[in-house]
Amino acid sequence: MSTASDLFDLGGRRALITGSSQGIGMALARGLASAGAEVVVNGRDGAKLDRAAAALEADGARVRTLPFDVTDAEAVRAAIDGFEADTGPIDILVNNAGMQHRAPLEAFPAEAFARLMTTNVTSAFLVGQACARHMIPRGRGRIVNIASVQSALARPGIAPYTASKGAIANLTKGMATDWARHGLNCNAIAPGYFDTPLNAALVSDPEFSAWLEKRTPAGRWGRVEELVGACVFLTSEAASFVNGHTLYVDGGITASL
Repeated sequence: MSTASDLFDLGGRRALITGSSQGIGMALARGLASAGAEVVVNGRDGAKLDRAAAALEADGARVRTLPFDVTDAEAVRAAIDGFEADTGPIDILVNNAGMQHRAPLEAFPAEAFARLMTTNVTSAFLVGQACARHMIPRGRGRIVNIASVQSALARPGIAPYTASKGAIANLTKGMATDWARHGLNCNAIAPGYFDTPLNAALVSDPEFSAWLEKRTPAGRWGRVEELVGACVFLTSEAASFVNGHTLYVDGGITASL
C-alpha cells in the first residue's frame, strides 16, 4: 500500500513547463523539482532561459532547457519529437505560457485579440497534442493547463483574456474526454490574483490592490509558491482518478460575492 509521501513523489518523472523563465512557470518548475521531477524549462529567449535554469540548478534541481515558440506548430512538433527521441519521455506537461493585453473591448485591436488567443489557447493545444502523441502509446501522462480566475469571472478591459481562459478550462475537459481512456490525466489550475510580472501594472496600482484585498476573502494577493501544492497533486499518483477538473487557487474570490 502506498504511503502519502509515495503518492506525491515525482521521482523518476520528467516535466516540461512552458513559459517557465519567470513568474508562475518558474515557481512551478521549482516546485516540481522539489517533489523529485527532472524539469525541462521552456521559453523563446535562450539567454533568459539559461539564467532560469542556472537559478533552478543552484537550488538543487535537475534541469534541461528546451527553447521553442509555443505558437509555432512546426517548431513545437520538432522540439517535442526531437527531445523524446534524443533524451527520453516527457511524463508531465504544464501548459503555462500566456500573455495579457488590456483595453476596452470596443477599442480592442483585432491583431492583439488574435495574438492573445494564439498565445493563450493555441499554444496549449499545440504543445498538449505534441506531448500526448507520445504519452498515448505509453499509456500514461499528466497534462496541467494554467487557466485563471477569469475562466469563471470577468473584469472590464480584459474580455479577450477572459475568453481565452474560458477556452482553456473547456479545452482541458476536451483533453480529458479524448485522452483519459489512454491513461492520461488532464486537468487545470486556475490561479486568482498573484503577484507576477504579468500583473505588475495591477500590483503597483494602490487603488486596485485595495479593491482586490477587499474582494478576496483571504484579503491579499497570492504568492506564486502557493500554486505548487496544486500542481504537485495534479501531476502525482495522488490524482490518478482526477480528470477534466479545474482547481481554483484564488483565496476564495470565486466563492464570494
